[in-house]
Amino acid sequence: TGFFSMLRHGTDEIPSTTPIEKLTTSKGAAKFGTPITLYEQYTIDLVVVGSSAVCPKTGARVGKGEGFAELEWGVASQQGNLDADNVLCITTCHDSQVFANDSEPWKALMEEIRSEEDGESEVSPFGTLTLHDVPVDIIVTPTRTIRVSDRLPKPSGVYWNLLSKQKLAQIRVLQELKKQLEDELGEDLPSGPDEVLPPTAVRKSRGGRGRGGRGRRGRGGRGRSGRGRTRERE
Repeated sequence: TGFFSMLRHGTDEIPSTTPIEKLTTSKGAAKFGTPITLYEQYTIDLVVVGSSAVCPKTGARVGKGEGFAELEWGVASQQGNLDADNVLCITTCHDSQVFANDSEPWKALMEEIRSEEDGESEVSPFGTLTLHDVPVDIIVTPTRTIRVSDRLPKPSGVYWNLLSKQKLAQIRVLQELKKQLEDELGEDLPSGPDEVLPPTAVRKSRGGRGRGGRGRRGRGGRGRSGRGRTRERE
């Protein structure tokens, strides 16, 4: 389905002699991981996300602007594989990416990113976040570990009224989930306003050649990171 992969270290699939470091890259996850279906039973007890900027007081974060971390959280919680109220969410970043909620760089960044969003939102001390944004509980930098003191509420489920048709068209597992729910309900689920999607991330290989990120070759899935009980986003 282009959703998560399970990495079972210490089994016949991945012998215990396999170094953990080989499993924690996108290539390692693709090589050793076992794709799981939308309906498989499993439990996520820890989520690790990347951040471009993060607030140490509220846990609000900004990623790359693609929204995939939030959508994955939404699908997993919608299917009962993730308890949004109790699962820890951790981010790793540089110290320079930690902004106090009253700092000008953070305010400017949030204002720029949210300026064109018209969906439902709630106001926090540092600006406006849409309802589907996932705040973090713990921030880990090279010099410190920060436990967020006044974390914002975490979302649960998929907010279909905020999900544009353009974003839905990129992610096959969401299309499948939406069809399943519509069949069960006997009615169409709402869609969010149309949007112009930002460019997907481009990563460079060790040889310096650029490589397209998600969706560059028409792929609906995102098998970039090893995701099992502990998820990693690069």
